[in-house]
Amino acid sequence: MPKDTEKTSPEAKLSTAQRIEFALREEISAGELAPGQRLDEVGLATRFGASRTPVREALSRLTAQGILVAGEKRGVFVAEYSREELSQIFEAMHEIEAACARIASQRLNLLTRTSIIEAQAACIEAAERGDRSAYLHANEAFHMAIYEATGNPYMAEIASEFRRRTGPFRAKRVKTKADLIASAESHRGLIESIFSEDSVAASKGMRAHMTESFLKTLSAN
Repeated sequence: MPKDTEKTSPEAKLSTAQRIEFALREEISAGELAPGQRLDEVGLATRFGASRTPVREALSRLTAQGILVAGEKRGVFVAEYSREELSQIFEAMHEIEAACARIASQRLNLLTRTSIIEAQAACIEAAERGDRSAYLHANEAFHMAIYEATGNPYMAEIASEFRRRTGPFRAKRVKTKADLIASAESHRGLIESIFSEDSVAASKGMRAHMTESFLKTLSAN
């Protein structure tokens, strides 16, 4: 009998608790769950077709990561930050993103270039459709492609953590189709600076990109 050569996705190998954790983390990162929003354990169990035990485990992990916070009474909520706290997080995020762009520019290869180009194409396509949810996910994937181009998984994880924490706040800066298109277009200069393989230009390009994002995020929050 011929062997089944169909590839199994990484997500398919996750436990139920990990699958729920992964899904919620992605939704929070893309701003689909708002700051301060309560996550209902029973509702999540129904949604994921699971018992409350793996749901509770997933929520506990996300709380340990600072993505969720426990309420004074029962329940957990998407983390909220004051403007001062958000500014401090963005200050740190600004530095790690710039470092990722700088290192990525020095380590680009055909595969990582292609990943960044494809991620940007997905951003443009979603923006032109006016699909906010799809754009927010595509935008996260775009930045992840840059992190992966560093070839440093530790740096990529740190950068990813900042994006997860700030996702619900950054999502508020894009509300209309015009906002989505403007956001996608802002990637062009950044890509050019990274693809120039000039580490200084790449760092400056990311700093400019993050400064614009930060100011719009503060304005929206």
